[in-house]
Amino acid sequence: METLTMLKVGYTLLRSETPKTDLVNTFMDWAARRSLLLLAVFMPPYCAYKLASSALASAAPEDVAGKVALITGASSGIGEQVAYQYAREGARLALVARREASLRDVAAKARDLGSPDVLVVPGDVALQDDCRRFVQATVEHFGRLDHLVNNAGLANVCWFEEVPDIASFKQVMDVNFWGTVHSTHYALPYLKESHGKIFVNSSGAAVMAMPTMSFYNASKAAVVNFAETLRMELHGEVGVTVATPGWVESEMTKGKHLSMEGTVEVDQDTRDVEVDQGERCAEGIVDAIRRGRRRVTVPAWYRAMFLWRTLAPEVADACQRVFYRRREQEREGQRDDGEEGAGGRRRQGRAAAAVDAQLGDQAGVVDDTGWKRPAAAASAC
Repeated sequence: METLTMLKVGYTLLRSETPKTDLVNTFMDWAARRSLLLLAVFMPPYCAYKLASSALASAAPEDVAGKVALITGASSGIGEQVAYQYAREGARLALVARREASLRDVAAKARDLGSPDVLVVPGDVALQDDCRRFVQATVEHFGRLDHLVNNAGLANVCWFEEVPDIASFKQVMDVNFWGTVHSTHYALPYLKESHGKIFVNSSGAAVMAMPTMSFYNASKAAVVNFAETLRMELHGEVGVTVATPGWVESEMTKGKHLSMEGTVEVDQDTRDVEVDQGERCAEGIVDAIRRGRRRVTVPAWYRAMFLWRTLAPEVADACQRVFYRRREQEREGQRDDGEEGAGGRRRQGRAAAAVDAQLGDQAGVVDDTGWKRPAAAASAC
């Protein structure tokens, strides 16, 4: 029966006068639907291959002692913890971030943990010239480059429809996407010489987009596709590992992000959210890089969330909408309570002032220090 159907499709294609592109698409539509049946045959040997590859990588992870790792966004959060993990393995480090003082603190601790040589290079990945400069400085200092860790990132938190000026958020793409692209472009020749590795720190938001983070989600999804394309083009000449972490301890999860006006702010409510430890995430990242894995997700339970997103996207969307709308309502309620409380205090203050005025010299006034002074003294101030 299947053979007869295939012959009918072929006969229809031969007699058709439609363009060749339509003919090819018609045949591929028919073939693709039936190719799904091959999964039942293909998956068992593929799973066996993956298990064997994983076992081999576990038995012989890469020894990074003495090798050179360039880490962007290394002054805090995941980047800082990744630097410490490399240091414990005896790697030499080039640390990049905008805050030189923080970088030097990280460098000092990395040396204490076992790194034989640490180079501090202040720089901004959003600037193409800085990307060229810190890669060149690393190669000139160490004479080689083995691992490039693209970690620097910037988040935004606001509803898209409330954004007054879209141009204010170009910096999210400049840091998250173009910062990775430029750094990789300048480092690639040296990584090919050493048969090194590229690491890209994306986000779980690239797979499971979150409300209020539209620009961040888009930039992280772009980073994933860039890395996947690069892996195919390099064909094993340079390894590529992509991380899609969930809520992990960093400046972002401590509330630092761009507001709807495009300015950096710290949200105190976000600081109270329970997140995974950055050290645990860094251990998973460095382990994945050393074993040459394609992807790593920390915490691991986020993979189940990704599966929900793939198999039941409507359910995932509904859950996130409820969660984020509820958080917004709670914040608005807290702001309203705060405003009411401030208004009440102002009203009480005005009432007290009226009483003081009526009582004249017999009453007192509470000044900024909290002391109660005679009204005459207060009026003289």
